[in-house]
Amino acid sequence: MEEREKSAAEDAEGPDARARIIAAAAELISSGGPDAATTRAVAAAAGVQAPTIYRLFGDKRGLLWAVVEHVLKSYVSEKSARTPHPDPLQDFRDGWDMHIAFGLRHPGLFAIMSSEPRPASQSAAVSDGEDVLRRRIRNIALAGRLRVSEERALGLVTAMGTGAVLTLLRQPEGQRDLGLADAAREAAVAAITSEVAPPTNADVRALAAALRASIDRLSVLTRGESLLLSELLDRIADARRQRP
Repeated sequence: MEEREKSAAEDAEGPDARARIIAAAAELISSGGPDAATTRAVAAAAGVQAPTIYRLFGDKRGLLWAVVEHVLKSYVSEKSARTPHPDPLQDFRDGWDMHIAFGLRHPGLFAIMSSEPRPASQSAAVSDGEDVLRRRIRNIALAGRLRVSEERALGLVTAMGTGAVLTLLRQPEGQRDLGLADAAREAAVAAITSEVAPPTNADVRALAAALRASIDRLSVLTRGESLLLSELLDRIADARRQRP
């Protein structure tokens, strides 16, 4: 009797119930964050009964990670299909920039991944993404340009990349210091390799930072002039690396 009732419920909801639920949850997370994807809200948006969510995903945690897996799978597939840059360090930089952009596009999903990280052994998409990064690091090592172990490099890059995204997400969307992501990327490169190409305007930025730190010692400027100069020097010191 119970089996017949279960089959009838599945037929009524349709064979695509799982896909509809994931799509509905993803939309709610995108618009309102993880807390917006309540069982009731997801069920209503997907046109299913709440028990169906528990039957297919176990609990809300299982549902949230199913959404993460769905979105990550598409993203990792895109990264894997990209033709790698012939310079392994530039290829690493390109991959870093993609990671930062993904995190900023999907703040809700990134919050789930960061607040409750799932080991790669339990997540196919996370494992595949880690493999992409491992290949980039391996290519740097094969070129003789890695100065730490591959495992240490993987840990450093993961920690620094996650921290950069979380820091940017805490900033108001229209006021994010995107140069911070570039600076973190170059810090990661410096941490794992011995061949760091400094930005062409590095000396200018260093001078601006030094002058900014000493501005309180100047007595020839009015308060308004000091504030203006401080703002200009901060902008120069934090200027993003100019790409050719």
